[in-house]
Amino acid sequence: MNTHFPSPLTGLIILCLLASCGQPSAQEAARIDRQALVRRHTVVVKKIDPLSSLSVGNGAFAFTVDVTGLQTFPDLYTEGVPLGTQSSWGWHSFPNTEKFRFEEILKEYDYHGRKVAYDVQWKEPSRLAQASDYLRRNPHRLHLGIIGLAMFHASGAPVLPEEIKDIHQELDMWTGEITSHFSVEDMPVEVRTFCHPEKDMIAAEIRSPMVAKGLLKVKWAFPYPTGAHSDNASDWSVAEKHQSFLIPEGENSANILRTLDSTSYIARVAWEGNAAIDESGAHTFLLSPESDTDRFSFSCMFSPEGAPNTLPSLEETAQNSQASWKAFWENGGVVDFTGTADSAAAELERRVVLSQYLTAIQCAGPYPPQETGLTYNSWYGKFHLEMHAWHGVHFALWNRTHLMEKSMDWYSTVAEIARHTARRQGFAGLRWSKMTDPSGRDSPSSVGAFLIWQQPHYIYLAELCYQNQPSQETLEKYAPFVFETAEFMASYAWYDSVKNRYVLGPALIAAQERLPAETTMNPPFELAYWHWGLTTAQKWRERMSIPREENWDQVIKKLSGMASRGGLYLAAETAEDTWTNPRYMGDHPMVLGAFGMLPGLPNLDTAMMRSTFLHVWDNWQWEHTWGWDYPMVAMTATRLGMPEKAVDALLMKQQKNTFLPNGHNYQDQRLRIYLPGNGSLLTAVAMMCAGYEGANTDNPGFPKDWVVRWEDIDPLP
Repeated sequence: MNTHFPSPLTGLIILCLLASCGQPSAQEAARIDRQALVRRHTVVVKKIDPLSSLSVGNGAFAFTVDVTGLQTFPDLYTEGVPLGTQSSWGWHSFPNTEKFRFEEILKEYDYHGRKVAYDVQWKEPSRLAQASDYLRRNPHRLHLGIIGLAMFHASGAPVLPEEIKDIHQELDMWTGEITSHFSVEDMPVEVRTFCHPEKDMIAAEIRSPMVAKGLLKVKWAFPYPTGAHSDNASDWSVAEKHQSFLIPEGENSANILRTLDSTSYIARVAWEGNAAIDESGAHTFLLSPESDTDRFSFSCMFSPEGAPNTLPSLEETAQNSQASWKAFWENGGVVDFTGTADSAAAELERRVVLSQYLTAIQCAGPYPPQETGLTYNSWYGKFHLEMHAWHGVHFALWNRTHLMEKSMDWYSTVAEIARHTARRQGFAGLRWSKMTDPSGRDSPSSVGAFLIWQQPHYIYLAELCYQNQPSQETLEKYAPFVFETAEFMASYAWYDSVKNRYVLGPALIAAQERLPAETTMNPPFELAYWHWGLTTAQKWRERMSIPREENWDQVIKKLSGMASRGGLYLAAETAEDTWTNPRYMGDHPMVLGAFGMLPGLPNLDTAMMRSTFLHVWDNWQWEHTWGWDYPMVAMTATRLGMPEKAVDALLMKQQKNTFLPNGHNYQDQRLRIYLPGNGSLLTAVAMMCAGYEGANTDNPGFPKDWVVRWEDIDPLP
């Protein structure tokens, strides 16, 4: 059984027919009970588990807690899902004492007889290696500070983690509240934790006899950044390198001013009732409630420039959180698999619900998110623009386009840098960076500098905005960069006059990052994306009554086709040994993405793609894939009319397709969470429900014996 909510017109007709009978409309009867759906996947934690920390957040700020509801035992979670406090604005750079410059790390590569400079990562010991290392590490994202409980026994000895008993913690995604229950020496403790939906602020309430006995306090501790590739960004060993100043503000609030080299910010603390805050050590502060009550609440807001004199109270923050999350869940897409006999349906539904929550709190800020969101640093906290599609596309497909658009506005702030990069390399238009930060400057990389599949993303995201709001205003807002992106793409394609065709690369590293930059030419996904991107940019010109670009049409018409051998598509035209060289049988199986994420080239042979799919399915080194590969494969299976394989791909039993109890996509010991896995899952499920342009099958990605009900999801363009 496969059903989805009827169109507004159909629903209106049914409503009119039933109105005279006084019966509930078919719309009302068919609607999914969204609150029940979300709450049946409430996360419950009953023990200290480093991989089961929980987060609250608002898309631009997130706060991750342990079983106490705050960040009481951060050391226990360092190798799990760390207890981070991160914001979109929280960045820091170590002093550039050696005056390293971006220009000095450039290296020239041949581009069809012309030299093109790329910002590479130099590895042999030298000033060049030091410069590229500095530019990769800086700026890096900050951990803004630990907020935890300081609990003591009557003797004054601190409470140890193993003395925490009777743990029961719940994340209620319908309200955005974490409720944590535990006991210490038979004394119960309850902590309620919220994030304000619009401010970089958390609020918490603590109820316990320990408060009245003076055995429970709240602790703030502030680290210096590590600048490491992947960690919790907390160096506690260099207290002399940064400053923390306590500035009391009246009877119920205080500011903690933080200074780290040239970076500064404020943590403003406010509380209800009688309490005092004092410095208890280097960069450590204790908020001590007076022992006249068993209830205590506080708020803490982080700000780069200062905070308002009055912070919202706990109850105000709780009400704002509840209203914001109720609106989130009641508007936008939803999928319900109730009634499906396959036991895998419940697990898939859990992943879908938790992924919606996690991407909303981690990936809906003013910049494209990093792959580990606002929880802990990976790649120094920088974001990867080739991942922006996985982070953002699902928001539009699930009719929450406004969350995607928040990060799209950033492109306008870095367009001049992208324009300069294209000009420096001898191309037209805008060449968007790969691994970057709010500045938009590219980070040196032996791989990232040569990737190109992030280039059409802007066109794809803009097209989703137009599909959601097909107006002149949308066209005018995004068209300038749609056109300049297309200009780069057209100029990057090199015309092979001997074969009368356009080719991509070299120098180029395909999205399957195992092919050499110096020789790779015409990888299939990039070819399909170039064709789709330029074709869509021409549609935008027509929508705006602007003549088509003749040069773009030439590239579209004469773009190379996907290379094949032995009835199978190749990883690139230059990778003739794709299916015999083990190196090319791992990483992302992007040959499938050309007819999954994308509709493929016009001359694509679907029978050959089906054969390629089945060969990949049986022979790929799945242990060397990534979290977003499984949804991508599911999308290809959907287009090929293999719904059983689509579901099997989403639930493939591989380590990197693990979804932890808190909903995070686990990869390995370095990437314990991986938000592209969550975002790609939502993108694939949207396609499997609502289909894609030209599809004429209901729920094309699900087997016929699945019960699939969904609302407010759009097809892929």
